[in-house]
Amino acid sequence: MKHISTIILILLCCHVIAQNSKDIPFEKEYFPNQKDQMKEARRAFEAGNEEFEGKRPGRYKTALNNFLTANAFNPNNSLLNFRIGICYMNSSFKMKAKSYFEKAYELNPSIDPEIHYFLARGFHLNTEWDKAIAEYQTFKKGLDPKKKELIPLINDVNKKIAECNYGKEYVKNPVRVFIDNIGDKVNSTYPDYAPVISADESVMYFTSRRNTTTGGALDENYDEYFEDIFVTYKFNEEWGVPANIGPPINTTGHDATVNLSPDGQIMFTYRDDKGYGNIYQSLLLGDKFTEPEKMPKPINSSEHESSASISYEGKTIYFVSDRQEGGYGGRDIYAVNKSDKDRWDQAYNMGATINTKYNEEGVFIVPDGKTLYFSSEGHSSMGGFDIFKCELKNGLWSEPVNLGYPINTPDDDVFFVVSASGKHGYYASVKNEGFGEKDIYMITFLGPEKPVQLSNEDNLLASVEAPISEIYIAPAVEINANAVTLLKGIITDAITQKPIEAEIVLIDNTLNVELATFKSNSKTGKYLVTLPSGKNYGIAVKAEGFLFHSENFDIPKSATYQEVLKDVQLKNVQVGQKIVLRNIFFDFDKATLRPESTNELERLTQLLKDVSTMRIEISGHTDNKGSAQYNQTLSESRSKSVVDYLISKGIAKERLEYKGYGLTQPMASNDNEEGRQLNRRTEFKILSK
Repeated sequence: MKHISTIILILLCCHVIAQNSKDIPFEKEYFPNQKDQMKEARRAFEAGNEEFEGKRPGRYKTALNNFLTANAFNPNNSLLNFRIGICYMNSSFKMKAKSYFEKAYELNPSIDPEIHYFLARGFHLNTEWDKAIAEYQTFKKGLDPKKKELIPLINDVNKKIAECNYGKEYVKNPVRVFIDNIGDKVNSTYPDYAPVISADESVMYFTSRRNTTTGGALDENYDEYFEDIFVTYKFNEEWGVPANIGPPINTTGHDATVNLSPDGQIMFTYRDDKGYGNIYQSLLLGDKFTEPEKMPKPINSSEHESSASISYEGKTIYFVSDRQEGGYGGRDIYAVNKSDKDRWDQAYNMGATINTKYNEEGVFIVPDGKTLYFSSEGHSSMGGFDIFKCELKNGLWSEPVNLGYPINTPDDDVFFVVSASGKHGYYASVKNEGFGEKDIYMITFLGPEKPVQLSNEDNLLASVEAPISEIYIAPAVEINANAVTLLKGIITDAITQKPIEAEIVLIDNTLNVELATFKSNSKTGKYLVTLPSGKNYGIAVKAEGFLFHSENFDIPKSATYQEVLKDVQLKNVQVGQKIVLRNIFFDFDKATLRPESTNELERLTQLLKDVSTMRIEISGHTDNKGSAQYNQTLSESRSKSVVDYLISKGIAKERLEYKGYGLTQPMASNDNEEGRQLNRRTEFKILSK
């Protein structure tokens, strides 16, 4: 009896000890009937600790797998919980760290001198702003501001408190957007990120660490597959199954997307060259990209360059570098312009309006040429990198504006791109509903809410699934579109209908300046030209052995986004062929050539010099406004003005004829202004070769 009483007393004492000591070590006496399981758990814990304390970059991922195995057996060890939290903080799943820091603190409030800082980070990343602020302040109280070595840490805490205050405001006033996963056709169970798109959203390239990368090898430093670039095309508003774009862009090492020119013909990629990150450029020839070429010195340096974006006309590149010369701190955004000699000038820092003493990253210039997106740890970030937007006004960049919640989160939000329309944005994010570690998401921007309307029968019927009592809120309206026109189509041979690789020259007619030169795809003949609003553009399409084709687009500043489909059929140099000269302009009711006509006239002059035996007829045509005689005289005078110009440029008079046809040969109906505008034209016809 006495023996039984002793046993009961011992058991009661053990129970009291267990109750008072919540922090349970991996020792066999705490698991008397689970010795084998305990040994396995302790082995996993020790393996995790060994990896955790190592120096390999990917150590946290391997350590976490071991720690979670140990935690499944013993969830009440403070050090284990704390280290799981640290591992999650160094992963893409930072929000999961909070519960483990809380558990560690519950088990042992003295687990780490910085436990309140880590608790604050956990609350911060889960948008529990007030709890985060309280923990930051508790941690800050324990720091002596008189110690110089602690000043950076105190400043960091103060910044994070400010981030929480920004976050509170953003969450209270969320922006109106839809954020949708683009689907498991594109996203995999592996990390997929850094999407880049053509201006019309017809093609997307992105970086992935899936197991079908070139070489199929693992990066042992990170326990993940090497990065490769994949491509997907949009069909009927859905993205297709992606494909690895293969060599020469993808190698057995890391190859990542940086950006894409608006027309999709130039890709910028990132490579790690012996520890220095550099930007490379490749051209799309047919359906294959050329061997990537390292961008020249004004862009790349002996430091680290990670992000770049090219303007719509290819004359300016914006890029991110951690070079110290002229920098404001950390990584800054720089720009470099192309000179008249087709060389890149000296790079320059974009200044304190955009750059901060913290890091900037993920720069993207919209095809309108005046809207810049980038990510920053500074400005009014709610935590980590937030995405910001600024606009070029009167030659100066506006103050950056935070895109707000839920686009931005307390974690890093970076590498964001926007369609030319401004309706959609794309980025990668880690969300609960995702298919892998990182997935690609599409953001649909919405405008302000419509005014609240009184219910009527239709409204009530429409809201059956989500009934409301007295009011109906109208659906979201689209945000104001970007002020840009996309001109796209296919260039073919007028006779054979085969695609042609043609040169497309974009001219500012008002300034008589050549803005850019593009090429149609040699395999498909497809082209895409971006035209920001507010200019009179001349478009010239040229290919060897064909007559040039011209178009005119006078786009007012008030014009918003539009897509214009224009297929071009180039004509061979044959007798009888006619070409409309759409960029020849005259003063109103006169035959005086306007300065905007210069580029078109020079192209015609060059054609006559290239084909030195060609004889042509210049003809003038009008609409039906006014008398037939008036229009006949005006059309003849205008065609003569063109001939006189060509003669002044050295073209022999004998090779030129001029005629006026007045209103007798309309191309379109004269019943509307659009048709009349087409009928007012100047043409040339080949008389002989």
